Amino acid sequence: RPLRRPRARIETPQTLPDMDSDPILTAVESHEAGDASGARRLLMDLLEADLRCLDAHAHLGSFAFPRTPVKAIRHYEAGVRIAELSFPDGFDGVLAWGLIDNRPYLRCLHGFGLCLWRLGRFAETGQVFERILWLNPTDNQGVRFLLPEVRRGVRWRA
Repeated sequence: RPLRRPRARIETPQTLPDMDSDPILTAVESHEAGDASGARRLLMDLLEADLRCLDAHAHLGSFAFPRTPVKAIRHYEAGVRIAELSFPDGFDGVLAWGLIDNRPYLRCLHGFGLCLWRLGRFAETGQVFERILWLNPTDNQGVRFLLPEVRRGVRWRA
């Protein structure tokens, strides 16, 4: 059996505007305190400053996910597409969860897959979950447990 070369590990560039506080944490705390519109406004302000702020896309998606997967999927997909623009051509490496800046992209990809599943788009969901497993073989998000149900066409249930 031929030896496989080790896959390259990269860290997704994370963009946050220079600020004295952590606007993502502030937005999450605002959302948890019941100020959903204030939380969304904070995240949208971040995106207005720099669309490459993947964490803002991931959190906007997660805020919308429980009520409106159609709205959430737009946020997740934007984060996925923006991040993938920074990957080298033909990238087939690893985006380890342990590298903190990879997490916003992996969260966007995971949320995108969950939205696809909720919308009954099983084949696409399977592709996204398989991509997560390829990119992050340690599967810190647990998609290996979801993939069998997706492959069997089991509908999403909360």
